[in-house]
Amino acid sequence: MNILAIDTSTLVMGVAVLDNERVLGEVTTNMRKDHSVRLMPTVARLLEELRIPVSDLDLIAVASGPGSYTGVRIGVTTAKTMAWSRNLPLIGISSLAVLAMNGMRFNGKIAPLFDARRDRVYTGLFQGTESGEVRTVRNERVIPLDEWLEVLKEEGPVLFLGDDVHTFRQRIGEALGKNAFFGFAPENVPRASCLGRLALARWKREGKGEGPAFTPSYLQLAEAEAKWLSRRGN
Repeated sequence: MNILAIDTSTLVMGVAVLDNERVLGEVTTNMRKDHSVRLMPTVARLLEELRIPVSDLDLIAVASGPGSYTGVRIGVTTAKTMAWSRNLPLIGISSLAVLAMNGMRFNGKIAPLFDARRDRVYTGLFQGTESGEVRTVRNERVIPLDEWLEVLKEEGPVLFLGDDVHTFRQRIGEALGKNAFFGFAPENVPRASCLGRLALARWKREGKGEGPAFTPSYLQLAEAEAKWLSRRGN
């Protein structure tokens, strides 16, 4: 099964092609560049280098959020368009779960983290499994950092992952002490190949993809939308 995996939910843009669990090729960039301009040329170039035509794809996986509103929309819209134009199954996977895969072998809990602004974070709590996936320990949420750290005080050793962790590292260390662990630089970058593995595992379990009502998971309203609703008393 040839799987195309796409992740543009953060500043990292990742594209990978897998043959079942074997990674055939992967491109990852982590810079402030417009994903909408670079995504499709990257997909086309990777497929061309691997000599895999679009007609040979069997499944498309996409990071469905949370993360950057614009970035999530770009990835999901591109993946939906490709999947439904080629009549391919599409599977959306949490962007936090994808990042948590980098800590799968950590002997404790894993807390991937994206900055949600105003001293809040997108996060959740995961743990590695023997099957090579991560399972959810505490549901994903957008939450003030200090409130989240209070929750984690009861969880034992926690590995924090994500490029945004450095912003809060001192506060995390002060709150959790010796139970706070931090990823190395490569572990803070989500991998599209991990996205593909999670999508394949879900496909094997469920045997179906997303329906036509599939939408990104933002966890909160965009600021402009929230203000628009507030002005109307909603």
